[in-house]
Amino acid sequence: MAMSVGKDEDEGAAISEINTTPLVDIMLVLLIIFLITVPVIKKMAPVEIPKAVNIPTQTKPENITISVDPTGTVYWNATPMTDRSVFFSRIVAEARKVPQPEFHIRGDKGVRWEYVGRVIFNLQRGGIVKVGFITEPDRGSIRVTR
Repeated sequence: MAMSVGKDEDEGAAISEINTTPLVDIMLVLLIIFLITVPVIKKMAPVEIPKAVNIPTQTKPENITISVDPTGTVYWNATPMTDRSVFFSRIVAEARKVPQPEFHIRGDKGVRWEYVGRVIFNLQRGGIVKVGFITEPDRGSIRVTR
């Protein structure tokens, strides 16, 4: 751009040029913002994230709770299952019912996943369709805002 220092004959005339300096500054800022955000968007995998709803479990009389303690002992509701064949035969008997009951697995915090996996395998092999896990909500992460 040129600047005139002396007196011109057009000194009183209106300037018909557009000052593009602010426009260039804004465009550079937008360009930098897009350059920063585009790599973040590209790094995410294209998955559809499920919507989580915290619904309390409704305990029905037909629900069966399978508990696994840290030593690997399996409990049918409150009865310990020491014999695997009896445990499996009870699963098969429940799988034949119409409608099938829900099985809820309660694994101790210190239990090895191997024991819980055996229970899941037996439920699947027995023909059980509805299996869920019982957990306790994390009280430390709950925030109360006022």
